[in-house]
Amino acid sequence: MEEEQRLEAARLAEETALAVAEMEKAKCKAALEAAEAAKKFAELEAQKRMCVEMKAFKEDQERKKTGAVLAANDLRYRRYTIEEIEEATENFSDSRKIGEGGYGPVYKCVLDHTPVAIKVLRPDAAQGQSQFQQEVEVLSCIRHPNMVLLLGACPEYGCLIYEHMANGSLEDRLFRRGGTPVLSWQLRFRIAAEIGTGLLFLHQTKPEPLVHRDLKPGNILLDRNYVSKISDVGLARLVPPSVANTVTQYRMTSTAGTFCYIDPEYQQTGMLGIKSDVYSLGVLLLQMITAKPPMGLTHHVERAIENGTFAEMLDPAVPDWPVEEALMFAKLALQCAEMRRKDRPDLGKVVLPLLNRLRALAEEEMVCFSMNNSAANSPRKSQASSIQHVINVSQLAQAGFDSTKSRPSTSSFIGAR
Repeated sequence: MEEEQRLEAARLAEETALAVAEMEKAKCKAALEAAEAAKKFAELEAQKRMCVEMKAFKEDQERKKTGAVLAANDLRYRRYTIEEIEEATENFSDSRKIGEGGYGPVYKCVLDHTPVAIKVLRPDAAQGQSQFQQEVEVLSCIRHPNMVLLLGACPEYGCLIYEHMANGSLEDRLFRRGGTPVLSWQLRFRIAAEIGTGLLFLHQTKPEPLVHRDLKPGNILLDRNYVSKISDVGLARLVPPSVANTVTQYRMTSTAGTFCYIDPEYQQTGMLGIKSDVYSLGVLLLQMITAKPPMGLTHHVERAIENGTFAEMLDPAVPDWPVEEALMFAKLALQCAEMRRKDRPDLGKVVLPLLNRLRALAEEEMVCFSMNNSAANSPRKSQASSIQHVINVSQLAQAGFDSTKSRPSTSSFIGAR
């Protein structure tokens, strides 16, 4: 019996050993299969990476080749000689000067049978010629309906040639300099949406966002149909940072303009971002409905809303403000002008959709007004009808009709501050 017990124990031990061996064999097989799979996966990843690197290398070579051809043939922008510019501006005659911006004077003239505005950068704002030419090539590729078009340049002398905007700056039109007509609230709502659209285009520029840095009514220009376009885009990239910061942050205009549009966090930290432009946009929007200087404007509007006197803040030159929509407009502007960046709304997701809804409302009002005005066709010239006539002129201009033969030319310049 003892012998049988020993044999049984030995048999059980042998079976256990065999089971353990089978388990170890299965584990070893699974490990080998996993290692083989990992090896194949690694080979596949290496092959993919090699294909991506080859593709990137080919694209880089093509880009360099294309860039070299474009640089050699000057296809990106029209290059003008200093002799051509001197002839067009009559040797930079004061009679041709239409503005004096922070970066230099602006002249109105004709080049290639086209009305243009020439901005001449100050000598201390001149970059190296190669860097200036590189930046101009980038800026000349920016095409958007709400961006002032850069037509050409003279890199050797730091001259930029832009399309000329017949109705000057938004600042001049808001403050009615030169006795120009009042901008109707419908036009102001449309212009605000156009500015937001152009600004979002800048912020979505690849490979990195393009921050304007100096957004204000003086840098919003209006063409002959009162379509708004953002000017001085990327100008801070053409000059040394020290000059750009001085011009943007500390240049004071007659209404203390530029200083009041700067992002407070940018002033404190020196960190620039797209939300810096959103702050400037907020101040600009408040000016569009109040036609008041920017100094302390956010505080005054907030106080008026709290006291229930917001309607008194609206531009009195416009007789038919839709107060509820204007209040919505003002609250959005105040959100944009929050002190902290994280409290400001997203331009593409929040700001622009609301501005577009207000623009749609304004366009509906324009259509109804035009139809009613055509049906009435009354010859009376009372004060109220005269104001409506001014609004109607602006609306017809928006539709593409040049209703007025005389345009204010003294303030029709680009980027003048």
